[in-house]
Amino acid sequence: MDQDAKKVVVIGQGYVGLPVAMRAVDVGYNVVGIDLDSRRVNALQRGESFVDDVPGETLQAALNTGRYVASTDYAPSEGFDIAVITVPTPLTDSLPDLSFIEASGASLAPHLRPGATVILESTTYPGTTEELLVPILEQGSGLKARKDFHVGYSPERIDPGNPTWGFVNTPKVVSGLTPQCLTKVEAFYNSLVDTTVRVSSTREAELAKLLENTFRHVNIALVNELAMFARELNVDVWEAIDAAATKPFGFMKFTPGPGVGGHCLPVDPSYLSWQVRKSLGRSFRFVELANDVNDHMPDYVAERALRLLNDQGKAVRGARIVILGVAYKRDSGDVRESPSLKIMELLKSFGADIVATDPHVIDHRWPSSVTRDELTADLLREADLVILVTDHSAFDLSLLDGIDSPILDTRNVLLGERVTRL
Repeated sequence: MDQDAKKVVVIGQGYVGLPVAMRAVDVGYNVVGIDLDSRRVNALQRGESFVDDVPGETLQAALNTGRYVASTDYAPSEGFDIAVITVPTPLTDSLPDLSFIEASGASLAPHLRPGATVILESTTYPGTTEELLVPILEQGSGLKARKDFHVGYSPERIDPGNPTWGFVNTPKVVSGLTPQCLTKVEAFYNSLVDTTVRVSSTREAELAKLLENTFRHVNIALVNELAMFARELNVDVWEAIDAAATKPFGFMKFTPGPGVGGHCLPVDPSYLSWQVRKSLGRSFRFVELANDVNDHMPDYVAERALRLLNDQGKAVRGARIVILGVAYKRDSGDVRESPSLKIMELLKSFGADIVATDPHVIDHRWPSSVTRDELTADLLREADLVILVTDHSAFDLSLLDGIDSPILDTRNVLLGERVTRL
């Protein structure tokens, strides 16, 4: 089929949905990007991208084709061929919140027509596509899945700021309710990415996503706890990890840090743990232990900060602490679940004067209670303590060489007598 004649609706224009929409425009689809955040949509309509992996030039080029429309309204989705749902699935009070999927399905359903395909990309627990989304689509459309329209699941694998693996060259897992559904889903993604990977049902695809991030979550928790113990044992955990990483088999390198952030690691494993407890009445002990370790890393960083100030004969109350990096990961502006937010909150609760700097975080995502400043020599000279939380490549870390105050490096990127590593 001629891609120019096919309409693709991408629901959610954030870190996952916007790259999908841009790639679909690039290969020839007519694309409607739907997002309920009017401020975000207005920015997209002006050609202003807030997603690091989508430069403003790419967005403007898509707008110039006339084949990309950003909207807060579902009306432009009328007559769509393919819809991709990329909405958030956060935890609310430690429980999975699927309200965004439910609302998207209900809003999309009246525009569903025979032969169309709906694909869920949002991270969720096994069974969501078939047991939650499909009934909503059927009820709102009067059509029957499998018979009248196609449904599939393809987990997002976006890694914001990754210079090597992007949307196009990262293999895409695809699935469908039926073999016919799978064929439709696979054909769509084959037009967007280099490689697709078939699995037998949506449940396996949903679990694959949770497995990927649970694997990372558990291993990060391992090295985080090891870092705390190694320090007390007077062992350099960073050197030990580098040494272990020289083994060409049976070991994968993970490094300690101030905590985990973004949507995936703090959230996805909890979806799996919740479903195991709800469906089987048992606890997923590895996940729950990893949650406990990683959730408390910001507390450990704050404790280390207090000790460094104490070693200087300074109280935390009234101390000026400069935080380098508010986003949860290097070269990204994503502050979702960022450990930096909790670290700053804890230090402020102890009475510290917090100033933070991050060139990637846009103003309306900046925490309102935290003073923002540029990274300069003057800012650093006024600090009683500097904490490197996120090692953005844009930071001129050489500015740290001339300061007398202690520096807590949570990423193992700094050298010097004043530097203390996590």
